[in-house]
Amino acid sequence: MLKQNRNPGKILIIGSGVGGLSTGILLAKLGYSVTMVEKNTLAGGLMRGYRRQGCDCPVGIHYLGALAAGQPLRRLWDCLGVASDIALERMGVNGPIDRYVFDDFNFDLPEGLEAFEDNLRKSFPQEQSQITAFMEELRDVFQSFARLDMLTNAAGKAVSLDSFSPMGDYLTRLHCSPRLMCVLGVPATLIGVPLQDCPRFFYYMILASYLLSSWRLKESSSLLAETFVRRFEMLGGELLTGDGALHILADADRLRGLRLQSGRELAADTIIAAIHPRNVMSMLPGESLRSDHAARIKGFENTKGLFVVTLAVDAKVHAGLPYNLYRLHPEADGSLQHGLFLQIRESTRPDTLLLTMMTTSGIESWRPWLHTKSGQRGEDYEETKRKKAETFITEAEALFGPLQGMKMIDTYTPLTIRDWVGSPEGSAYGIMRSSGQLMKTTCLNRPSISGLYFAGQNILAPGIMGTTLGSFQTVRRIIGQERFGREVWEGR
Repeated sequence: MLKQNRNPGKILIIGSGVGGLSTGILLAKLGYSVTMVEKNTLAGGLMRGYRRQGCDCPVGIHYLGALAAGQPLRRLWDCLGVASDIALERMGVNGPIDRYVFDDFNFDLPEGLEAFEDNLRKSFPQEQSQITAFMEELRDVFQSFARLDMLTNAAGKAVSLDSFSPMGDYLTRLHCSPRLMCVLGVPATLIGVPLQDCPRFFYYMILASYLLSSWRLKESSSLLAETFVRRFEMLGGELLTGDGALHILADADRLRGLRLQSGRELAADTIIAAIHPRNVMSMLPGESLRSDHAARIKGFENTKGLFVVTLAVDAKVHAGLPYNLYRLHPEADGSLQHGLFLQIRESTRPDTLLLTMMTTSGIESWRPWLHTKSGQRGEDYEETKRKKAETFITEAEALFGPLQGMKMIDTYTPLTIRDWVGSPEGSAYGIMRSSGQLMKTTCLNRPSISGLYFAGQNILAPGIMGTTLGSFQTVRRIIGQERFGREVWEGR
């Protein structure tokens, strides 16, 4: 049974990333009084990029899936009223979306389910039965996802518990070779979950979104954040920046409002937390949460952070690529412990290409600077980043040749993400949505304080698709399925 609060009254949203903004837009459209609180001076969270040396540098949005007319993310964005204002360019029109580069072979990920199956069968002629079984299950989820079944009925489309078992276990049972496991393992990296722990349903949802269609932003990545902000404010939403949430005010089991870092207090009947649940716990008074809920939230395992390098290279010598590269170094069993994502494309600076490279990085790798702040970490930190960046450059030059006119624009680590958006341990994708942790995360759907809700990736899955879907589900929970279907989703 979905929890319903048909009169949420005055609503406060903590956090202005895609989860907070999507939730705020939907509730403002419904006529509610919505105020959003953001600790940074600019809203948008990881949607927002930054400009350095004349180049726009994306942070959380490097490419997007399922944005063609009628496809899932496009339908969500149409409902939010933002799709027509975001300039996009389609990938995979005359070639791959992604190219997976291994030591001894490449695999191209194309647009389209049939093209993907064809590439698998050509690349792995000895594993036809395994591919048949894999594609059969992928098609089932593909069709359900394309219809957005999870939003069209009160309980969501029934999904078997087996659908949330680990993808790695399933592929092992199919007797997939390590090489095929490598290729099929890449989509799990897009939500920061190892294939061995990645729930099958989430895996298929992520893969399906990019096979439907893949896109890059044509303009500054910050324009995506600004489009969402503009839409929220146009609908009457109030945005407070530069003054973060400090304490959630509550009497017994009922919310009263929020105290900000400045000391200002805001009254509210409903608070929606679009930030990490562990941060919410630190804002709550005493024993507000049931002890079992508190224990689960404290024990959540997070995804790892990222180490990212951005370079400028000479566009008169090098050519941009209309697809992404994944340079992969699998283990003997096919698991992907080490890999590098590369994207080389036009920049906002004349005659310059932007080369972005990233890999997963745990915060423990940066432990000497754990208790420091961005901009105050010293030369040792900068030197450590430079040395790590050099290994990236070596990998890139093995793919592109010597990088002519190369200039380092920026490097950042999990500590940067931690300081910017308050993600514990600098996690790039928040809570790890692993098979072993799914039951623990159910407590976020039913907080023990009346009027408190979580939104975005806290509810469903990481990534812009999972985060946006999570926000829609939060609104459905607040207003009830009947009204959600009638006023939010009807005709979508």
